[in-house]
Amino acid sequence: MENYSIIIFILAIIIGLSAFADTIKLPQPILLVIVGIAIGFIPTMNEIEINPEIIFLLFLPPLLYDASFNISPKDFKTNINTISTLAITLVFLTTFWIAVVAHYMIPNITWPLAFLLGAILSATDAVAAISITKGLGISHKTITILEGESLINDASALVAYRFAVAAVMGSAFIIWKATLQFVVLLGGGFLVGFIMAKILAFILSRVHKNVNVTVSFMLLMPFVTYLIAENLHVSGVIAVVILGLSIARFSKKIFPESLKNSSRSLWDIIIFLLNGLIFILIGLNFRYILKGIDNDMILPYIGYAFIITIVALLIRMVRIFLQKINLQKTFQNKKSKRKISEDALLDFKNSIILGWSGMRGIVSLAIAIGLPKNLPDGTPFPERTVIIFISVAVVLLTLIGQGLTLPWIVKKLNSNLK
Repeated sequence: MENYSIIIFILAIIIGLSAFADTIKLPQPILLVIVGIAIGFIPTMNEIEINPEIIFLLFLPPLLYDASFNISPKDFKTNINTISTLAITLVFLTTFWIAVVAHYMIPNITWPLAFLLGAILSATDAVAAISITKGLGISHKTITILEGESLINDASALVAYRFAVAAVMGSAFIIWKATLQFVVLLGGGFLVGFIMAKILAFILSRVHKNVNVTVSFMLLMPFVTYLIAENLHVSGVIAVVILGLSIARFSKKIFPESLKNSSRSLWDIIIFLLNGLIFILIGLNFRYILKGIDNDMILPYIGYAFIITIVALLIRMVRIFLQKINLQKTFQNKKSKRKISEDALLDFKNSIILGWSGMRGIVSLAIAIGLPKNLPDGTPFPERTVIIFISVAVVLLTLIGQGLTLPWIVKKLNSNLK
């Protein structure tokens, strides 16, 4: 009962702070994280136990469904080359380079643990980037790429994470098995999402005249789809994304305008509250993670987190500018078998904003907190607290550091291009 009271208290704070954030012109996610940290240090505030599986089930399906439902399938297809590069190639590149830096820099971090840390911090959080850049006049293409990346990169990061945990637990990493599992996870998720979309479309075509029933089915189906996919050991993330993309196309054909407005209003409120809850929870848990760290190691670990943040940012910037060059070369090469439309090309402004928007968020936090407490033989999971602390520190550094400077960068780019 006490946890429920805290959640209601937090929701009230979210609503009040959101109005306050608009007044002081501070990005909402950053304000919520700072206030979450402050509330977490209140002596009477008890720790809220976060079950990672509950976080994935509660937060991921609605956030992914909403983003995939609203993204234009045409724009998604146009930018699929850049989206897949950021969501798959960049995720594994980031995992590798963070692992290299962590292994040689942080004491007692073995290669399996280093790859685990890299996997935890490999996926970016578009929820934060889009919340922070809202109303800044960012191009539709940039938002499409950011949303598209976040729809797929969670699946890539979770695959890397599962293999890294297995390696720490003593399993051997075999590249062909990892590749096969990745393909099965994505392919299986695609199939589950496609089948569930067909089922939902069939139901909605029969009940779409009843607004309450239709909206209720659309609200429930992302959770059902995610659960089915995860129970079949395929990607729930991809399943929900395919469901959202398919139903978005279907809804344009049969939904009356009144139904779209009712559905949109309800989803806007749900996503608003979930986003707020995510960022407050990130802040709230910082105090309890801090407890497991020796006082004399807090500053060094924050320093390591800062270096990892810089490394992740540099890798992202380099990869995006290489993608910009590759797209331009392919577009200009008339003999190339790959056809790139002019709309898919990246300019300097898009590239900078995409690079700087690589903030970490709820997925990194959830999978870090979800680390097993013990190995199969019963011994404690090595350096678990250190990995969680550094992961949370990187999430906070990217949210506050990149988050505070991103609006300034966007405005500066806009003014220079006028």
